Amino acid sequence: MAVVEDRFMQFHPIHGVNVTLDNSATQATRVESFANGVCFSKHPLVPGEIFLVEIEDKELGWCGHLRIGLTAHDPRRLEAVPEYSLPDLVDMGNSWVFAITRSHNKVVEEGEAREDAEGRVLAEERVSNPCTFFTKSHLHIENVRIPRDKLVGRSRPGRFSHILDDLYKTNALPPTARRSRIGVLFVPRGQGIADMHIVINGEDMGASAKGIPTQQPLYAVVDVFAATKCVRIIQVEYGFSSLQTLCRKTIQKHIVHRMALDWLELPEILKNYCKYE
Repeated sequence: MAVVEDRFMQFHPIHGVNVTLDNSATQATRVESFANGVCFSKHPLVPGEIFLVEIEDKELGWCGHLRIGLTAHDPRRLEAVPEYSLPDLVDMGNSWVFAITRSHNKVVEEGEAREDAEGRVLAEERVSNPCTFFTKSHLHIENVRIPRDKLVGRSRPGRFSHILDDLYKTNALPPTARRSRIGVLFVPRGQGIADMHIVINGEDMGASAKGIPTQQPLYAVVDVFAATKCVRIIQVEYGFSSLQTLCRKTIQKHIVHRMALDWLELPEILKNYCKYE
C-alpha cells in the first residue's frame, strides 16, 4: 500500500453545466434544475486516499440525493460531461457510482450481521458500536488507515446541542442531511484490481463495487443531484495534525458541549470552527 500524503483536494474545472465552483474549487453548487451536477476530483486518487465531501445545502421538491463513486475517464477527454452519473456515466463503462439514500446504504457481505430465530441474516439490524468512534483514532478498511477526526459531520449548534452531541457519537446524522460527510476511496485487493468503499459519517459501508481495474487512474465522481444542492470538500490530514486542528481538539476536549463555546472569550471565527468541525 502506497503511503497517502496530505494534499489539497479540489474539484476538476470540468464539470456539469449546472455547477458552479467557488474560487478555491472546493465547493460545488448546482445553480438550477436537478441534473447536470456531475463533478470530478481535480487529480486521480491514490490507493487508500479518501475524497470526502460535506453536504452544505439542500433543495426541497426533488427526489433523489447525492451520488458518489469512481471513474477511469479523464474529465479532459470527455466530449461532454454526462447529464447524470447514473445511468449515463456508468453506461459509458469504467465508472462505478453509488446513490446515497437516507438509509440502507450499507453493503452486507455474506456471513455478516446477526441472525434471527431461524438462523437468517438480518442485515438491517447491523449497528456500529457507539463507543468506537472516539476511542479509535483511525478507521480501518483492510490495510488502509484513515484518520477519523474529519469523517463525521456535525449539525449546526442549537438549543439542544448538548443532547445532540451525544447522538452524533452513534452516527445518528442521516446520510442525506445537511452537514453529513460522505467519502469514496479504493482499496487494492490484488494485482491490478481494487474495491470501492463508501464512508458515511465515519462508518465504512462496505465494498460497493468489487474487482475495479486500477491500470488506469481513477478520479472521484460527485454528482450534486436532486435534493443535494451544494457540497464542499473536507481536507483529511493523514500525517501530523495541523496546529489549527490541534488547537480545536484541545478546546473541544475541555468543554461540556458545543454551546459552551459561546461562553469563552474567543474570536467568533474560532468559535464557529470548533462548533462545526
